[in-house]
Amino acid sequence: MLRPVVAAPAVRRALGTVLDPELDEPITDLGFVASCTVSDDGVARVRLRLPTFFCAPNFSFLMVADAHDAVSAVPGISRAEIVLEDHHASAEINGGVAAQAGFVGSFEGEAEAELDELRAVFLTKAVLAGQDRVARPLVDAGAGPDELAALTLGGVPPSADLTRLRARRAALGLPHDDAAPLLMQADGSGVRSDQVPLHLRRARLTRVGIEINGELCRSLLTARYGTAASAQH
Repeated sequence: MLRPVVAAPAVRRALGTVLDPELDEPITDLGFVASCTVSDDGVARVRLRLPTFFCAPNFSFLMVADAHDAVSAVPGISRAEIVLEDHHASAEINGGVAAQAGFVGSFEGEAEAELDELRAVFLTKAVLAGQDRVARPLVDAGAGPDELAALTLGGVPPSADLTRLRARRAALGLPHDDAAPLLMQADGSGVRSDQVPLHLRRARLTRVGIEINGELCRSLLTARYGTAASAQH
């Protein structure tokens, strides 16, 4: 049976589901995908690049491993070759991901645990930041603490930010259906009206911090690779 021809755009769409864990943005939007090709026999070859030579190995490993999983799942792909370039731990990361060795196996003698806990930490921050993105227009329109504390996801106007918040909560196993409260503590419990002001301040600071880091990474990537970095967005 002939293998169906897979277009590179299908692989790029899969890469668009891979997030920088710290920035909570797709690696495609950040310009981290240097190239993406698919051969006639279904071999996908993806080159990734990061803003600096010394980007944290744990974050870097997560992105390469997630990219491998996402591309491998594209129908018609026979093999995914994901290569991180110009990084001090490229050899360990690329070899470990290709061998499906996990983070500990890739950095034997250096890493003590896999990265599930780290991923959860940054997803928790993304959930908090997402609450600010969704709630901020409501606050600007005059919604007060009592109203916000009682508001559920189903009572919020549909938006890309709301969809994003639901997805991040789902990834953590937190309530994300229409009945789930908009404002939520890290343990999944709702936020009382007297807690709303402080909760929203924390959410806003978290969002701003993530977005500032994102802009810094874009600037560093452009400085490292030139204007071609932005062409990949």
